[in-house]
Amino acid sequence: MSDYHTQIKTAVHSVEKLLGIKGHDVAEIGIILGSGLGDLSDHVEVNERIAYNALPGFSKSSAPGHNGDLIFGSYGKKRVIVASGRLHPYEGWSAKDVVQPVYLMASLGVKLLIITNASGGLNSEYQPGDVMLIADHINLTGMNPLVGPNDDKVGSRFPDMSRAYSPELRQTITHIGQSNNIEIHQGIYVGVLGPSLETSAERRYLRSIGADAVGMSTVLEVIAANHCGMDVIGLSAISNAATGGPNQQPDTIEDVWANAAISGAKISKLIGLLLAQS
Repeated sequence: MSDYHTQIKTAVHSVEKLLGIKGHDVAEIGIILGSGLGDLSDHVEVNERIAYNALPGFSKSSAPGHNGDLIFGSYGKKRVIVASGRLHPYEGWSAKDVVQPVYLMASLGVKLLIITNASGGLNSEYQPGDVMLIADHINLTGMNPLVGPNDDKVGSRFPDMSRAYSPELRQTITHIGQSNNIEIHQGIYVGVLGPSLETSAERRYLRSIGADAVGMSTVLEVIAANHCGMDVIGLSAISNAATGGPNQQPDTIEDVWANAAISGAKISKLIGLLLAQS
């Protein structure tokens, strides 16, 4: 076992001690909340809340809108672990730091990871406040959490990523949206390093290579989730128009939060309906 996964195992033991449990069947579903989407945690019946930095080797996010807590509880009838906030590479964290919560969740029994983010709409058909179901992603961060020694007990040295986001669950989410009058786009998410937002030329380039939305998270966590055999659903809150066209307007963090909240209400409803029927 690598030093990294030994550290994850130590954190798992700490969680077991803090929760007063023994065994790796704490929850079946993990949820990672993106920028401005922390209100989704209001729908969780909380049993315990643990700060990231209360666990050995874990760190607390410094990004705005990210609490940096792990919430253990129930969402409807499902046992969940919610990562309220995440680490980002632009804060100075390594790829392995960023994905620690994913491996922790896997070690505690999570089989399905629902990952959310706030992103810019590269596709001109997307409007702020919309929701995009991630069909696939492009990793342009220049980082990968699997670089370095591999622990074969955790996952393959060369995990397949051709179905990184579960096609079956994407179909289920699409049907839920149609049945409940929630418009959902389905598209390609591109992950970049940040923290500066993209230039207009970069946005046009990203659109030209097939991306529909752009953000500074998600791709590393999805790689880790696939590495350890999880099913993944990705939902993007379109928080700003990022077409890079002649009418491109400057972005403000206030507008991003406001639009993420509009999308977040839709995402929260979709997640609730999904968990109610799964």
